[in-house]
Amino acid sequence: MNHSASSDSHGIGELGEFLRSRRDRVGPDDVGVRTYGRRRVPGLRREELAQLAGVSATYYTRLEQGQSQNASDAVIEALARALRLDEDERTHLFALARPASGTRRRVLEVEQPQAGAVRLLHAMHDVPALLLGRSNDVLAWNHAGHLLMAGHLDVDAPARPDDRPNQLRMLFLDLHTRELHRDWYDEAAVAVASLRYVAAQFPDDRGLIELVGELSVQSTDFAGLWAGQTVRLCTSGTRRFHHPVVGDLDLEYEVLHLPEGHGQRILTHTAAPGSASEAGLRLLLDASGGDRAAEW
Repeated sequence: MNHSASSDSHGIGELGEFLRSRRDRVGPDDVGVRTYGRRRVPGLRREELAQLAGVSATYYTRLEQGQSQNASDAVIEALARALRLDEDERTHLFALARPASGTRRRVLEVEQPQAGAVRLLHAMHDVPALLLGRSNDVLAWNHAGHLLMAGHLDVDAPARPDDRPNQLRMLFLDLHTRELHRDWYDEAAVAVASLRYVAAQFPDDRGLIELVGELSVQSTDFAGLWAGQTVRLCTSGTRRFHHPVVGDLDLEYEVLHLPEGHGQRILTHTAAPGSASEAGLRLLLDASGGDRAAEW
């Protein structure tokens, strides 16, 4: 990856790669395209997709190769329908086709946590919660969130911009975090799909670009998942932990995206009432006694 590439070339390259990956995923039988003879591509040919979208094959080829930057909303929408994109993928396609680099500024400043969000985190005493930034830096966590997700790290680390924990780096490069997840690969796949979605929303964010480059070099798992072009806006689900202090926990998570649009979001974890996981989470919090006794 060329980290010094302009946002325009970055966005256009990503657009072509995404279109090719989605085209490979759709077979001719899926969309009623008749085929003759041996096919050399796993999915639709360029001319087949162009026909389905109602554009010329030449125009579509130029778009996929990054030689056209002026596709109309109607064309992008037609491609999304022809490729059978879901809502997250459709939003991602529009973001790639509309990088708006002329009006965006490259993000360089250290990201600051929103004060109100931090207060909300610390008001949720029994709910493990983290405040994440655009590039998945942990901008803050409450006591329960620290005990659940990163008891082996300094509790004050998010307050130090130079060495803040980063959820993606931890997931791929930190053995403790890897062992924390019973379904590590599924967690990793969701995290990468979400990162790709966010990266398209902030194409000029140098922190995001550098994070992708760093993890692509340092983790073959990340590189393989990133190459898959999967896109998903992560909002809720279940996480299956194997916690080093209290054992297995099955927790529901919710991602609360802050409305200002800067990419910051709150991640919360809760257990089903009356469940063994609720008892385990309570045990973890009680064992800490308000201090650091339950850290890993």
